[in-house]
Amino acid sequence: MSIDINDTELATQTLCFAAPLLPGMSSRDREEMLSCSRGARSEEHSASRRRHGISRESVWIQSTPAGDVAVVLIESADLSNALLGLATSDEPFDVWFREHLLAVHGMDLSAGMSLPEQVLNYGADR
Repeated sequence: MSIDINDTELATQTLCFAAPLLPGMSSRDREEMLSCSRGARSEEHSASRRRHGISRESVWIQSTPAGDVAVVLIESADLSNALLGLATSDEPFDVWFREHLLAVHGMDLSAGMSLPEQVLNYGADR
């Protein structure tokens, strides 16, 4: 996996993408992500993200006429290594997370993923 970072002056790399939810999986995804943020899986989730160097992760569920999508934002000093770690780790939480992505999104993280092309990066402070 490679990440194209346009602004190399930034210490933190940011990735945002939309992951369509499979039909009927929005509630399951919502419940599991809430479990990761403030429920039974929150400690394991935090440990996983620290282990992989992820400093921020946010997920929103957006309803669209074509179905629900998860809008995901990830920040890390090294996104390539963070994503590679998530894709290959044998830690139980990371294995569970990959299984969750496959079940609710049909996304096999261990097979790699197509990353979005950034076409606009505006900041008032630039």
